[in-house]
Order: sequence, then C-alpha cells, then structure tokens
Amino acid sequence: MDKVIATAAEAVADVPDGATIAVGGFGLVGVPEILINALLEQGATDLETVSNNCGTDGFGLGVLLEQGRIRRTISSYVGDNKEFARQYLSGELEVELTPQGTLAERLRAGGAGIPAFFTPAGVGTQVADGGLPRRYDGKGGIAVASPAKETRDFDGQTYVMERGIVADYALVHAWKGDRHGNLVFRRSARNFNPPAAASGRITIAQVEHLVEPGELDPDQVHTPGIHVQRVVPVGKVAVGIEKRTVRA
Repeated sequence: MDKVIATAAEAVADVPDGATIAVGGFGLVGVPEILINALLEQGATDLETVSNNCGTDGFGLGVLLEQGRIRRTISSYVGDNKEFARQYLSGELEVELTPQGTLAERLRAGGAGIPAFFTPAGVGTQVADGGLPRRYDGKGGIAVASPAKETRDFDGQTYVMERGIVADYALVHAWKGDRHGNLVFRRSARNFNPPAAASGRITIAQVEHLVEPGELDPDQVHTPGIHVQRVVPVGKVAVGIEKRTVRA
C-alpha cells in the first residue's frame, strides 16, 4: 500500500517511446513540472500528450516540445507558445483541438470506464462536422484533418459523440498526498489534475506535502488512492506568473 517513490527519475523510468500521457495543470498552476523534467532527462520520445495546454516556452510540456519529443497532442488551449505554433504550422506536430469542458469530460469518462458520451459542445462547427487541421503539410496545406463525428438528437436537441480518453500514464501535481495515493489539490490546480489522474493506467503524482495514512480528512480527498500508483514527494513548488502586469 505504500506507493511512495523516492525520486521523480525512478517514477518515470519505465515510460516507453510512443506512450500516451495525460498531464494535469491549468495555465502555470498545478503543472507536474518536476515529473515532466524527469521525463525529459529519461529520454522517452514520440509521445502523445493530453492536457489543457501544451505548456509555455521553457516550462511544463513546453520543454518536451522544444526537444521534439511530442508527436501528437490533444489540447484545448494552445496560445502563448511560439514553438508550438511553429511545429504545428510546419507539420511537425499533430494537434487535436478539443473544447475545454469536453476535454475534461473525456478524461473523466475514460477514468470511469465510459467509452463515449454525447455533448452539445461543438455541434454545428468543425468540431462535429470535421475539417479541423490536425496536421499541416508544411506548405500551407492540410495533411490530416479531423473526421466528422456521430451526432444524435435527444429531446429535440442535437448532440455530438465524444470518446473517453484512457492514457498509458498520467502525471499530476497535488498539494497534499498520503502514502496510499489519496490526493488533495489546491484551488485552480484542481481543474484538470483530478480527471487526468483518473484517466491514467499508471498515475504518478508529485506532492508538495506527504502525509501519513489517516491524516487526510476523507471528505477532503479529491482523488482516491485507487487511481494513483506512484507518489513522489517534491516539497514546496513555486508557481510562476504567465503574464506579469505592473503599474508604470
């Protein structure tokens, strides 16, 4: 029952080339940056990532992106990353754009064993009708476009079918965690970390505060330990500011 791993390097040592990895975080908050940096050092490549965004230049998944280690990503927000834009437009990176709430539910559904669900988000757009550029050819054309998805009417409203996501691995950041893998997330870090944690076949959590079993109030646990296979204590992690605005 003791799931604690001493170092991030040990925790990600078995991640193979070509793995699908769900990654928590919202903006710069709750990003498992220590695990991502350990994966960078480990050397796995040809990865498919699933996350709200693909990091920023020099931070989070951005460090893997800069080294050409990500082949494909499923994301909802892809702004503020110049290298991402360059790779996408040049045809080096395949991108599956997904509405933000749909992405969260796809991860949650995968973790709950739900293969697909219907949602109104995206109906009447290329999200449902197909044609979104997933990969460019480097010459301004589209090499791979998104396919049309199944739609169905319920009670007079049209919905589009979305598939649940089950990842080979999930990397998440928690504020507190115990040796059994029970996790507590703090504030906006709770947005994508719980569904990402649920979706992984092997979920690795970096935790700021490691506590003993029984110390967490069961009513405050956001992700139960049944979803978590490895816990890495990392200590206090500083949160960056994506856009600093100050008075003149």
